[in-house]
Amino acid sequence: MNAIFTIVFIASMIAIAITAPDKLLPSLLGGAEDAAKMALTLFCIYAVWMGLSSLAEKSGLSHGAAKALKPLTRRVFRTDDDEASENLAMNISCNLLGLGGAATPYAVKAIGALEKDKNDFAQKLLFVINATSIQILPTTVIALRASAGSLKAADIFLPSLICTVVSTACAVTLYLLGRKLWR
Repeated sequence: MNAIFTIVFIASMIAIAITAPDKLLPSLLGGAEDAAKMALTLFCIYAVWMGLSSLAEKSGLSHGAAKALKPLTRRVFRTDDDEASENLAMNISCNLLGLGGAATPYAVKAIGALEKDKNDFAQKLLFVINATSIQILPTTVIALRASAGSLKAADIFLPSLICTVVSTACAVTLYLLGRKLWR
C-alpha cells in the first residue's frame, strides 16, 4: 500500500511540476498545514476522551459498566474473565461514542486477557466488531466537522448510525457463517 501511495504522490508531483510549477510549493505547504491542523485537532479530541476514560476507570465507573455489560460480554464473547469483560465493556462503550482512538488501548488489554484464556473466538470477534464499530454518537467526526467550520456538524449522526449498524451486523454475520463453514 505504501508503494502505491508513493507512486501516486510522485506521479502527482511530476504532473503539477509540468502543468503548473508555480503551484507546486504552495500545494505542498498547504497540505502540510492542513495535516498539522487536523493532527492537533485529533490530539485534543483524544486527550479529552482518554482523560475522561481514565477518570471513569479510577472512579469505578468502568467497573460498573463492565459489571452491567458482563452478562452480554459473557454470552457474546464467551468469556468468564473479569479483566477481559471490563476491557471489552470499555472498548465497546468508547466505540459506541465514536472514540475509536480511545477504544484501542482497551481492545489491546482485552486481547491480552483473552489470549491468556486461549479464547480465539472472542479475539477474532472483537477484531471484527472493532473494525466496523457501531457508533451511536460519532463524536470524533462531529468534532472534526465542527473544527473545519461546518454549520451543521452533527448532521452526520443518522447516516453514521445506520451505516455502522449495517456494517457491524454484516461483518459479524459473515464471521459467524465463515466460522461454521470452515469447521
